[in-house]
Amino acid sequence: MLTVLSPAKSLDYESPLATSKSSEPRLLDQASELVEVLAKKSPRSLKQMMGISSDLAELNHERFQEWEVPFPEGSARPSILAFNGDVYLGLDVGSFNQRDFTYSQKVLRILSGLYGVLRPLDLMMPYRLEMGSKLKTRKGKDLYSFWGSTITDVLNADLAASPGEKVLVNLASNEYFKSVRPGELDAPVVSPAFLDAKGDGDFRTVSFFAKKARGSMAAWLVRERITDVDQLPKFDGMGYAHDADRSTDERPVFTRRNPA
Repeated sequence: MLTVLSPAKSLDYESPLATSKSSEPRLLDQASELVEVLAKKSPRSLKQMMGISSDLAELNHERFQEWEVPFPEGSARPSILAFNGDVYLGLDVGSFNQRDFTYSQKVLRILSGLYGVLRPLDLMMPYRLEMGSKLKTRKGKDLYSFWGSTITDVLNADLAASPGEKVLVNLASNEYFKSVRPGELDAPVVSPAFLDAKGDGDFRTVSFFAKKARGSMAAWLVRERITDVDQLPKFDGMGYAHDADRSTDERPVFTRRNPA
């Protein structure tokens, strides 16, 4: 069983590393090709393309200018320790032991606009490039065209090597999962949903809570060594509980009435 997550816009390159283990990203040639295109863009062009502030555009312009492979010593860190958004608050890698980091390398993947597919211990330089960016390359008008079937091919290879049932657990956002071609996957896709009760008694997706819950479930799958999709209903992180009435095989739903 293999789980996919989205990356985060927020990064952490300051806190102490929780593990000394690392690996090399497998799609560095493609990442370098993208950086070659991005490095030619002005800060103003990056600002318009990414919808970011002038300061962030300047920062990322500098990052693309300084890109080099192999990564300069001290400039990169494992992806699971580099991202710092809502999903990664839920993931809480501070709770991982060394065996958890090793196991996560087998069962967890992070989809990336720049790196394609990252394993948790893959080193990455700091960057900003969302999968939905309209970056024109020789392969097309955007990153979905650029990556084509490559991300799906990598996931198929990883699914074949993953422990347990051959299922892809999709805990990524729609923007990032669009880079995967389900029709070309060698496994079914299961996409958990997390809903919170509102004042009117209905249940709805609350973005912050849903993102954090995706990370929490991903961490649970790693720590508990879950390898069978039938075990997903046992998840009870953050006070969520499986809602059988709202669930289908492809979309197990987890609800809660009071944020935990």
